[in-house]
This record gives sequence, C-alpha cells and structure tokens, in this order.
Amino acid sequence: MGNETIEAPAGVPAERIVDFDIYDFPVDGLDYQGSMRKILASRPGAVLWSPHNGGHWIVRTSDTVAKVLSDHEHFSSRRIQVESAPSERAALVPLQLDPPAHAPYRALLQHALSPKAVGQLGIRARELTIELIEGFKADGYCEFIGQFAQHLPIAIFMEIVGLPADDRLYLTSIAEIAMRGETDAERQEAIGKLMAYGMGKVAERRANPGTDLISRVVGTDVDGKPIDDAALSGLTLLLLLGGLDTVASTLGFYAQFLATHPEHRKRLQDDPDLIVNANEELLRRFPIAVLAREVKADVELDGVLLKAGEMVLVPTQMDGLDERKFADPLTVDFHREKPGANSTFGGGVHRCVGSMLARTELRIFLEEWLKRIPDFAIKPRTSPRVSARSVATITRLELVWPAP
Repeated sequence: MGNETIEAPAGVPAERIVDFDIYDFPVDGLDYQGSMRKILASRPGAVLWSPHNGGHWIVRTSDTVAKVLSDHEHFSSRRIQVESAPSERAALVPLQLDPPAHAPYRALLQHALSPKAVGQLGIRARELTIELIEGFKADGYCEFIGQFAQHLPIAIFMEIVGLPADDRLYLTSIAEIAMRGETDAERQEAIGKLMAYGMGKVAERRANPGTDLISRVVGTDVDGKPIDDAALSGLTLLLLLGGLDTVASTLGFYAQFLATHPEHRKRLQDDPDLIVNANEELLRRFPIAVLAREVKADVELDGVLLKAGEMVLVPTQMDGLDERKFADPLTVDFHREKPGANSTFGGGVHRCVGSMLARTELRIFLEEWLKRIPDFAIKPRTSPRVSARSVATITRLELVWPAP
C-alpha cells in the first residue's frame, strides 16, 4: 500500500496482522467509515497489528476504543499520529498534554464553550444557517462544501476567537493542506503558516486585548505564570485546526447521506421531533476522526502485549460501527433507541471541548435545511470524493433541487 512495512513484534499471531494503511486504503464510494470497518473486520480479534506507517496496533471494537482513550496511565497523547518517521511538530495544547498538565488549558477552553455560551452561539448559528440557505435556494444548486459547510461552523468559530471574516478563505485553504496535504513537507509548511497566523493574533491581543477567546487565553495565568509562547503556539494551532475543519467535514457526510436517501429525509420532514435522535444517529454512523496514542507502560489488551513506545491507532469509527454495541450498525436508523456513539468526539480527559457546539450546529442544519430544501440530490455526472488522513472530509459536493 505504498509505504515501507515492518515486521510485527514477536508473539503477534499471524491472523492479527492486517494490511491496512490508514492513509491509503480503498474507499467504496463515499463510505469511508464502512470501508474501514470492512477491512478491519476481515481479521479476528479486537486488537490488530498493521505493518504500515512505522508499524502499530489498531483497536477495532467499542470496548477497546474506550479503553485506550480513557486509560491515560497506559496510553499517552503526546503522539497523536502513526508515522514511519515522526515529525517534529509543536505540541497541540492541551490535546497532546497528559493529566494533570492538560487540565488548566482545557478549563480555559471549556469556559468559552459552556452551555450558556453555546446557547448564545446557537442563536447566531441559526441566523447564519437561514441566511446562507436563502442565499442560494432559488438557484436550485449549490456546491455544498464551499457555499455552506465551510461557512456556517467556521463563521461561528471565527466570532469566538475574534478573527476577521475576510480571512476565512485563506485559513480554510491552509487548514485543508495542513490536515490532508499530499506530502509531509506540504503539511508542515501549512502548519507553519497557521502557527504564524495564530501567533500574529496573539501579538495583536497582547497589545489590544478584547473579549474573544484568544484574548482570554493571552490574559490567563497557568500555575501562577502567563502562558508561554510555546504553549500559546500549540493552543492557537489546535483552535485553528479544530475550528476550521471538523464540523465542516461532518456536515459534508450528513448532506451526502440525506441527498442519497430520500426516505430518511421524508421521515425527518414528517416528524421533526426525530431530528435530535437523527443527529446522534448520523454522528454514530459517520465519525470523521482517527486518533492515536503512544503506549506509556506495557499493558495486555485482548490477549496481546502492547509495549511502551509502541503506537496504537484508535479509529473512532469502530465504536459506532461495532455490531456488539449496535445491531445492524451500517444501517442509519433514526428510531434507534440509543443512537449515540461515545467516541465520535474522542474520549477520556481529551473528549472534544467543542462537542456541545458541534451538536448544536449540526442539529440546526438539519432543522433549517429540510424546511427550505426538502428534496435534493447529488448533481448527476459529478464525482464527489473523500479525502482523509487523521480526519476525513468530502472535498466537493454539488447538490441540486427543483428551483422555486
């Protein structure tokens, strides 16, 4: 699969070795999640070994995903990608800090995304959602990713951190390269640009503080001292990568599913009370993030020994698509009694602090889009595709509907 492979550790049963490269595996249509599950389900056991990207373990059941994400005594977040040759990168703060070092930084972010704050942001998200849809509804066409998915959540994020709206296109294009560029050199260059942009805003807020999240971060002490530039660089980079990419990517999978499943659209139109459940069900079926952890101390998991220094791939998709937890997991069922997958937003101490806002934005999309554009489809003779590294996205999605 294109990169140099290595031998499995001694004692790994041959049937546990899977030819799976997280950065290069065949995707059936746009079903990134189902295609991953199919390959990993081809081998027995809840913990597998891949010879790709430096060689690493893979957990593929709900229980093992939860175990690795919640057990920070044995699994560290200091490395969050599997790679043949780990690159020197600024640590994403607090994502790559283990307890207790992560706690004060996480608390700082949680304050900006409290239930009260999300309630106010939800009002703005609904206004913007309606404005965007009404802007192209009469055209009978939109390129969903550029005209909606990269507007709604990113505009809200930029208001939270106090960034000028005119910077949106520049930042989204750089974030796309940073997340999914073809080469490590391209990704590193883009990350450098985002870091420089973020630290430029830090300098501005030091000179002229405001009420936005970057100003709050700059003005906060941790352990009695101002946050140093290394931590500020990693923290602003995390904010930019998370705020510019994740909800936008999830919206693409929501829209492509609804565009190709008119019966599901009709259920939500006939019974809008189902939307809350539907939101959780779509989150379960279409997670976009693949996480990784470094083994801190030797630990046995599912009958195999994971040794300190080894890497573990943690596909969040394997929680929601585990048939032991969800009957017929590939089927989207808006009436599923307990639709939510615990790991779609990560788990343990690093569970995504923005998950409440993300859920709110996704729910509002379902509510307002289906009111205004109830009957839509993917434009004929177009070929949307999935692009992925640690986060999957649909890069272009052309939708059409009967113009009013």
